[in-house]
Amino acid sequence: MADALATKTPPTKPEQAAYEPKPSLQYASAVGIQAAGVGALVSAVQNALGTHTSGAAGFLTRTGGTIGFFAAMGATFALTESVVANQRQTDDALNGAAGGCAAGFLAGIRARSLPMAVASCAVLGTAIGTLDYNGKNLVPTDSESIEERRKRFFKQPRPTSSSVPAPDAE
Repeated sequence: MADALATKTPPTKPEQAAYEPKPSLQYASAVGIQAAGVGALVSAVQNALGTHTSGAAGFLTRTGGTIGFFAAMGATFALTESVVANQRQTDDALNGAAGGCAAGFLAGIRARSLPMAVASCAVLGTAIGTLDYNGKNLVPTDSESIEERRKRFFKQPRPTSSSVPAPDAE
């Protein structure tokens, strides 16, 4: 009897995919360059909407700091996210929340306000963590159709007495 118990193997857990470390600097530089492109677009819009005498050069001279700031926020987010993921050896929503918090803190420091830095950390970290937790989608993916959702949302009418079969009178 003891031999029979000893030969049984314990139930196995479902195997998780092995964690692949992320190249932190490569990821941070790629995201930083992409964010700099977005910053260039924002800087161009700021320059076009502002009244000044700099002309097209204002894109770099007046509002060019926006390009660097966007690049710094993107690189900070990506670097923090990948370093946290590599340290924890998991790929989940907490990594994105940590990266968002770091980028938000940087935005608050640019505003020269510690309360704004902490608040930006909380807001951006929560937003990105929630987005990552939801599967990197803004809208939840349901297999439910619009008609099924409508039927579930609205009240269903009670059965009327004419639709209920009458019991046989004896």
